[in-house]
Amino acid sequence: MSDKVHFGDEVVSPEEKTRKVGGVFSSVAANYDIMNDLMSGGMHRLWKDRFVAKVQPRAGERILDVAGGTGDIAFRMAKRGADIVVTDINPDMLKVGMERAEKRGLERLTWQVENAEKLTFEDNSFDAYTIAFGIRNVTDIPAALREAHRVLKRGGRFYCLEFSTSEWPGFGKAYEIYSENMIPKIGKAVANDEDSYRYLVESIRRFPRMAEFEKMIGEAGFSQTKHEPILGGLVAIHSGWKV
Repeated sequence: MSDKVHFGDEVVSPEEKTRKVGGVFSSVAANYDIMNDLMSGGMHRLWKDRFVAKVQPRAGERILDVAGGTGDIAFRMAKRGADIVVTDINPDMLKVGMERAEKRGLERLTWQVENAEKLTFEDNSFDAYTIAFGIRNVTDIPAALREAHRVLKRGGRFYCLEFSTSEWPGFGKAYEIYSENMIPKIGKAVANDEDSYRYLVESIRRFPRMAEFEKMIGEAGFSQTKHEPILGGLVAIHSGWKV
């Protein structure tokens, strides 16, 4: 990995990015879900439903949900009978998720602080690996993808839900203008944190295009890779298999 990486539009050391990203999510944890509703007009709920439908979690499966934060993906999968290990590098995000799970009376969930680039799990441990709106915040994305491949069993499946760049004429540019001008202001008004939400906008803009990210997944060892655009690629579901 390069000696310097991007934290949004800022160029920093890898160690500093990891620290800064941690600060962002500690800051936004308490308001994360309401901000998702405001930023996406509630559509993130539909995207997550569609994502979990693609994963097709089954009773008895062991699934690793990385950057699982407040539990949105894990809750959906647990309802289908799968055993979910929810991990996040940020304990503040996990705390919110655990509190939400307790209120819902949800079981079959294990919560654990983990770095996606250096997972502590043994090889061939999981039937599926999911990560939603988290991979773009990882400092070394190729390392995280290799770890995903390592911890999956043979025949295991990888699924990633992430923002990208819409290829619909006009719409992509309109969303870019909206996100750059409005989302930091919404963050300031609702969460009193303009800077964190400016970073989130910048991190989306700098994330690889869909085809480029699919190539990275293949380079990590996955087969049958593909991506499914939503809203022309504003959001995309990426997948691959360990064979």
